[in-house]
Amino acid sequence: MDVTIHSTNIRMTDALEAYTRKKLDKLDRYLPNITKIEIDLSQQRSRRGEDLAIAQITIRHKRGAILRSEERIPGDIQTAINAAVDNMYRRIQRFKGKRQRKGRERFTATIEELSLAEAIPDVEEFIEEETPVEVPAAEAAPLTDIVRRKAIPVTAMTEAEAIEQMELLGHAFFVFFNDGTGSVNVLYKRSSGGYGVLVPQVE
Repeated sequence: MDVTIHSTNIRMTDALEAYTRKKLDKLDRYLPNITKIEIDLSQQRSRRGEDLAIAQITIRHKRGAILRSEERIPGDIQTAINAAVDNMYRRIQRFKGKRQRKGRERFTATIEELSLAEAIPDVEEFIEEETPVEVPAAEAAPLTDIVRRKAIPVTAMTEAEAIEQMELLGHAFFVFFNDGTGSVNVLYKRSSGGYGVLVPQVE
């Protein structure tokens, strides 16, 4: 299992890296066949003037599913890491609990994986007493019109699979290549309930 740690506006000390890896190394006990875990740690100034500690975890599974959790918390980065891992447990629980849905094996755990996985711990078991890690403050990056540009892989799948993947990511929308329409579509959650699909039309 490959673990990659990225940091923005936070100096990655040996103590913080060791703490982060200790938390992430436990995840494959609850979800076998993880191929890669990435975590992005950052600090950001909020509009209220307080610092937000941000931790985003991305898990890539052997069969192609992606699980993601993110927490933004006023305070220290350790608390954000703990909360993001706890959130990831809920994503893993969803991944493991969909055996009745046929045809979506990419986004569900197999019987073999369920037999190998340990039960998801309670929140109280997960939050351990830890010695706080000192994280030196860093200056905020200057604001520009475009603060981030990100290339995203677009995977071919059905609309039902897109719903499963979006829920595992915890997003309100999801970009995918729709097998049914033969084009890139955007799936989104409707405020009135249910889902909607945007199908681009070139004019």
